[in-house]
Amino acid sequence: MPAGGFLVSPPAPPSGVEYEAKITTSVVLSTVMAATGGLMFGYDIGVSGGVTSMHAFQREFFPSVLKHNGRKESNIYCKYDNQGLQLFTSSLYLAGLTATLFASYTTRRLGRRPTMLMAGAFFIIGVIFNGAAQNLAMLIVGRILLGCAVGFANHAIPLFLSEIAPTRIRGGLNVLFQLNINIGILFANVVNYGTNRIRPWGWRLSLFLAGIPGALFTLGALLVVDTPNSLIERGRLEVGKAALKKIRGTDDVEPEFNAIMEASCIAREVKNPFRNLLRRHNRPQLVVAVLLQMFQQLTGINVIMFYAPVLFTTMGFKTDAALYSAVIIGAVNVLSTLVSMYTVDRAGRRILLLEAGVYMFLSQAALAVVFRIKFTDDADGIDHAWAVMAVAMVGTFVSSFAWSWGPLPWLMPSEMFPLEARAAGQSITMCANLLLTFVIAQAFLTMLCRLKYAIFAFFAAWNVVMSLFVLFFLPETMNVPIEEMRDRVWKKHWFWKRFVNDDDGGNN
Repeated sequence: MPAGGFLVSPPAPPSGVEYEAKITTSVVLSTVMAATGGLMFGYDIGVSGGVTSMHAFQREFFPSVLKHNGRKESNIYCKYDNQGLQLFTSSLYLAGLTATLFASYTTRRLGRRPTMLMAGAFFIIGVIFNGAAQNLAMLIVGRILLGCAVGFANHAIPLFLSEIAPTRIRGGLNVLFQLNINIGILFANVVNYGTNRIRPWGWRLSLFLAGIPGALFTLGALLVVDTPNSLIERGRLEVGKAALKKIRGTDDVEPEFNAIMEASCIAREVKNPFRNLLRRHNRPQLVVAVLLQMFQQLTGINVIMFYAPVLFTTMGFKTDAALYSAVIIGAVNVLSTLVSMYTVDRAGRRILLLEAGVYMFLSQAALAVVFRIKFTDDADGIDHAWAVMAVAMVGTFVSSFAWSWGPLPWLMPSEMFPLEARAAGQSITMCANLLLTFVIAQAFLTMLCRLKYAIFAFFAAWNVVMSLFVLFFLPETMNVPIEEMRDRVWKKHWFWKRFVNDDDGGNN
């Protein structure tokens, strides 16, 4: 029995066509290279919270925050309540929201690989702006450029991974993206712990070192080939067929090639992808994908990932101890994602989400109780034993999220949509994710100041709501070929089948 407490059953035999496919070197290299884009995103998530807790960084850009924290009478929940400080973190996600709309066009018209190359270029330029920032405006411009990279990369990579992976291991390979996000977060936390000792310019080193995952991702995007689905959709039939043979490790690709061709013909007839996305038979996929992305943010995970050092400092930890605790949480995050890679194509998507929802609710509720009992407005923190307990609860929450609500809202939308709606669907779901990420990142420190311990109860309540949604409205997509998803999943679901029918004729 793996971590998390669930039994793993063997893969269920698919009820439809299973295309011949081997685990080829080309598939492994392509998926690993593409998934390194998660390193960029993860480093961005992890580095901002650590940097904003460094006194040297505050002194350079947010002296009012440093001055406020120096007052003994300051409210512990309001130590970092500063809109400018929150904008440093959240501006990346607002830019990403805008960029993902453009990414819908580039992934459809130019391909998945060129879109990933654009993301790498934006990231490297953004890193230069951030590391060399001389004022807040330059800092924010750098974060906006990084946000453009996130928008393009997070749109293209899940599509790339889902389309290139064999059906039976599609979930595990796609979780590589989330694994790399978590490795990026861990890398950022380790870097922040080290650079905090380099004063006064250690924070610059933290921001500059983001160039390492950016360079790795760009190099990887140069080496991989585009997906057969993308090549065929853009009319490059022979190149697409050759790519399909290469990644499947067999010449017997006619059934899958014909399925992709059929889907591509439908896709090319669609004149307006976004209007097509709103057609009745695409509504179930759209609603489910958007809600998965929204619920992912409403778990409260980015409160922990963005602001873990800040949160631990609020508990009374010194800066070094807060950064060290964030490193431990990052390590738990990475190890737990490995559980998801092993189980997602064995246990299924729904059971992982449901079980994790229980654990996340309990840990958030327990944090609310600890903060309510042990904190007062004028306290300097809590004693060591209670602080360790609080860190353990945060670790339980992060572990549960990492093998469920972390990777699966990225995986499932990329495999739900038919080809003609896939790029537009991915764009809309990404917008939903980034919009709520921006809102929470911009509002959390203010919410912490106003709601105090109830902030954890707020997110715990959302964990109940999203678990009920999974229980009643989320179908299982494990071991279903992407091009057969509509017939084998949506038309058989008790609620969504009323929307998916063959009478919705005409393309938009």
